[in-house]
Amino acid sequence: MARAAPTSSNGDIAASFERLYRACYRDLLGFVLRRVDRPEAAADVVADTFLVAWRRFHEIRPDQARPWLFGVARNVMANHHRADRRSAGLAERLRQELTRVTPVEPEVPDEIRRAFRSLPEADQELLRLVAWEGLAADELALVLGCTANAARIRLHRARRRFAAALREPSLNR
Repeated sequence: MARAAPTSSNGDIAASFERLYRACYRDLLGFVLRRVDRPEAAADVVADTFLVAWRRFHEIRPDQARPWLFGVARNVMANHHRADRRSAGLAERLRQELTRVTPVEPEVPDEIRRAFRSLPEADQELLRLVAWEGLAADELALVLGCTANAARIRLHRARRRFAAALREPSLNR
């Protein structure tokens, strides 16, 4: 984080930064909008540019602030373009890989499939993670973002609802 000069207070820095932001935001946004494809990308670039400006505020000479921001914005745009190209390349490789993969669901009798599909989606996912993906309760907890104990309780309840669904007379046709 940038350190304030000993003679400046943090309030002075914040006020100076706000003045810089207000003075340059529209010009910077226009500059970026003319160089990117999507308005949301421009918003990201401008936000990242001002984040850099905040972090390096002590380096900005007041008489050169506007062109300094444009220079930072150019670098941020270049980083965004590189990231977009990497992401597009990865997405294309993944698409190609996925054309060669066919998901395999386990073979189960129709009455079990119907009972399973009658469960809430959350229960189905819990049971899939344990049965198909082979996760243990502590691993399940990581996936769900909860404690291992909470995962065990959720799993127990899902299994109980599945067992009840299997006993439903409408499924035994």
